Amino acid sequence: MWAFLAPQIIKPPSSPTRRLFSTSRFSPKSPLCSLSSNNNQLIQSLCKQGNLKQALQVLSQEPNPTQRTYELLILSCVGRNSLSDGLRVHRHLSDDGSDQDPFLATKLINMYSELDSTDDARKVFDKIREGTIYVWNAIFRALALAGEGLEVLGLYRQMNRTEIRSDRFTYTFVLKACVASEASPELLTKVKEIHAHILRNGFESQVHIMTTLVDVYSWFWCVCYAAKVFDKMPVRNVVSWSAMIACYANNGKPFEALELFREMILETNDSFPNSVTMVSVLQACAALAALEQGKVLHGFILRRSLDSILPVINALVTMYGRCGKLELGQRVFDQTKEKDVVLWNSLISSYGIHGFGHKAIQIFKEMIDNGVSPSHVSFGSVLGACSHAGLVEEGKMLFESMVKEHGMSPTAHHYACMVDLLGRANRLDEATKIVEEMRIEPGPLVWGALLGSCRIHCNVDLAERACRRLFELEPTNAGNYVLLADIYAQADMWREVKRVKKLLKARGLQKVPGRSWIEIERKLHSFMSVDEFNPHYEQLHALVFKLSTEMKEKGYVPRTDVVLYKLDEEEKERIVLGHSEKLAVAFGLINSNHGEPIRVTKNLRLCEDCHTFAKFISKFAEREVLIRDVNRYHHFQNGACSCGDYW
Repeated sequence: MWAFLAPQIIKPPSSPTRRLFSTSRFSPKSPLCSLSSNNNQLIQSLCKQGNLKQALQVLSQEPNPTQRTYELLILSCVGRNSLSDGLRVHRHLSDDGSDQDPFLATKLINMYSELDSTDDARKVFDKIREGTIYVWNAIFRALALAGEGLEVLGLYRQMNRTEIRSDRFTYTFVLKACVASEASPELLTKVKEIHAHILRNGFESQVHIMTTLVDVYSWFWCVCYAAKVFDKMPVRNVVSWSAMIACYANNGKPFEALELFREMILETNDSFPNSVTMVSVLQACAALAALEQGKVLHGFILRRSLDSILPVINALVTMYGRCGKLELGQRVFDQTKEKDVVLWNSLISSYGIHGFGHKAIQIFKEMIDNGVSPSHVSFGSVLGACSHAGLVEEGKMLFESMVKEHGMSPTAHHYACMVDLLGRANRLDEATKIVEEMRIEPGPLVWGALLGSCRIHCNVDLAERACRRLFELEPTNAGNYVLLADIYAQADMWREVKRVKKLLKARGLQKVPGRSWIEIERKLHSFMSVDEFNPHYEQLHALVFKLSTEMKEKGYVPRTDVVLYKLDEEEKERIVLGHSEKLAVAFGLINSNHGEPIRVTKNLRLCEDCHTFAKFISKFAEREVLIRDVNRYHHFQNGACSCGDYW
């Protein structure tokens, strides 16, 4: 996506400056001039042949290297990845004053950037007395690639105080600098300032710049700003379409991502989407468990011969896994000859979210046996699989192997996986000990995992301890307040429930509403617990009520304890029967053929009552029901769930 960070192609200026550093100090008829010319030609020829060492030997005998000679020497140093040779060439430039040539200074900065020596690049920039826009762009690019975003912005302010004016490359580099540092409101303000500068200087028609702006706003989670930029673009190319689709897919708006993809197909030739586009669209399908649409996309990928591109294959395996079709994901994996660690991770994760912990561990071991070294993501995936399957001892051994066998230091994510693994198994003392003995600072992930475990086992004291830290670390995360209130409600501590709700309201926070999706005949349908504008609302409520009445005769007892309000039982039952996943399941029963699995996606954790409800539906309606919540998959069949009631 950041193709603009490739080195700028710069035409040497036909100015007195260029002639100053390329003209021989000898007269054309001088024998020394002829010798100098021959040496320059020899150095250039050796560089083109890849003989850098010999070229440098000849350079030491050449009193007047030309600009072209220096340029080829610099490029050869990059090609050989030799910083020592680059420094040697730089010394020659400094000795004869050629380091003041803006063209060669730009080449030097690019060289040092490629050789990961940003400090030397900065020295070149600081020493040049008359920098052109090309020199400024080169240092912006070098620093942005090195993650020195704030330094770029400081230099950009400095440049704006000179007579040098930004060009289209300048804006892309300084925008990239804004995402080279940790996101903050101050940096977002800077992005908006650069955006205004772009508009004032008439660059809004430059598709390259505006696409970068879409990317940057996406990185700051400003989807509405990105969409406004995209909508106003007079010209769009595949990169700009892909950037906006990725913005939606990466910011929790999969519906919008799929809709924009359809718009892209209608407005352009269907061969227009590329592999980057397809990865984002498959990601959106995975988020919604839109299996049928995912299959259509798979067909498109095969027709366009994109099935040999590893990121696309990874996205396909993930999509099938998250849509509940593990066998199709496994088939894509098996048909791939060259498998990288990312592809192995996709398969491990897919089995993990379905609760097949032993299978995930088996694949993890197969990966190592095939000579592929596990990454941090590999361990996160396999530890997550152990957590979902309750494989405590296996998870502990894998965690220990990170350091002992693979020399990897656990991150906060790995510690969170271990806390979750032990906490779900009601080994809260061990989970707490891990938090206390961590070698790094426990962050929101770790404390959040501990709080989630407290909710499962209703441990009020430990939950309060976790929340004290969480309220400091992420004061605007409403989910932590809701979980604590849930734990208080389980313990019949209604005064505390009321206190937490007041705190939530005082801080202007709102609980994320429950939402579920189901795909019927390639069309996605969305349901919310309170959605009276939905034309199917009354019909679905009536069906759910009818089903619950019939199932009560078979033993179904509504779990009204999940309602965080002190109400009478009848009112609590009315609330739980209106949960979005029940409405989605009911919609599936009405609109799908008998024998077809019902696939539902939920944006939050599946509550205990909906879990029980789905088990009864699978038995008495004789339908396979698959519900994917925020954590894992639940396969309901013949009155039982694949999770074994462990989730």
